[in-house]
Amino acid sequence: MTARRKAAGIAVLGAAPLLFSALTATPAVAHGSMTDPVSRVSACFTEGPENPKSAACKAAVAASGTQAFYDWNEVNIANAAGRHKEIIPDGKLCSAGRDKYKGLDLPRADWPSSTMSAGRHTFRYKATAPHKGSFELYITKDGYDPKKPLKWTDLEAKPFAKVTDPKLQNGSYVFKGKVPAKSGRHLIYSIWQRSDSPEAFYTCSDVVFGGGGGSATAPEASAPTDGQIEDGAGKSTVDHDGHGGDEHGGSGHGSGTGGEVKAAPAEQPADRPGESSEREAAGANAPEPNGGNGGKDGEERLARTGGDSSTAPLAAGGAAVAALGAGLLIVAARRRRATATAGAHRRG
Repeated sequence: MTARRKAAGIAVLGAAPLLFSALTATPAVAHGSMTDPVSRVSACFTEGPENPKSAACKAAVAASGTQAFYDWNEVNIANAAGRHKEIIPDGKLCSAGRDKYKGLDLPRADWPSSTMSAGRHTFRYKATAPHKGSFELYITKDGYDPKKPLKWTDLEAKPFAKVTDPKLQNGSYVFKGKVPAKSGRHLIYSIWQRSDSPEAFYTCSDVVFGGGGGSATAPEASAPTDGQIEDGAGKSTVDHDGHGGDEHGGSGHGSGTGGEVKAAPAEQPADRPGESSEREAAGANAPEPNGGNGGKDGEERLARTGGDSSTAPLAAGGAAVAALGAGLLIVAARRRRATATAGAHRRG
């Protein structure tokens, strides 16, 4: 075998692990945060990462830096897979155990808050990149002290609200839940666990029962407007197509376990019989580009709710197999030509 053929074979075989790694890459296509009641990260993003107004958000930015709040919609764990209590330590629930968002864990009683009352409440969760999954909402127990680090045991044992695949309306998931009777200052903790990926998202929302949520020391929390989200997108490292630049994001962001081959965008398949009518029946649950704000040049950039996140990896995997096969065929063809040439020389 000539040096050239050896090099070609080694190149193809050496590329095989990288090419086949695309088969298991699962790009994240979900981002968001609670906006009713307003989450801490949403409230501080709304105030402005460069010059927040409240003392709590100023302290949070000082601890985490501004980037954490431009990336307000990615307080996540890529490989959570329902193991929330197992992998998020006490005192770090609001940051999901991520150092990037450690400012959200600051124990203090002056976080911007939302007014809350017992009984039925309509919750809203802004989804800048929606996808299938379930939401669980927990509330703190009686006697909760916001000046102490939040622990899992500070939350009621069971969620007071739980919903799977809620409807998407104007770029937000909207669902109802019955809030238990409480008094004074409390915290609502949300977990959004994707059903098509192990990725999960987390939020802490400060609420006040029995009076106005705002005061001189703890102002009323405000959710970001679509305009603010659009204006801040340029400074975000989160790609709302689902491939952000943070080391702890879902696959496509990097999962914190080293680099990976990014999957190429897959061509959307044609509707199967009945699929179009099913989508129409789903109505508001079909996500819109940029959370309902439209996409660049009118193109839809977000994955459809209920879509299979394996589509892009499979497409990349198919391309990887095709590339590997083509490389092997080239090596084989060169080998056959060399054999034929050698035989001709011997016969001559």
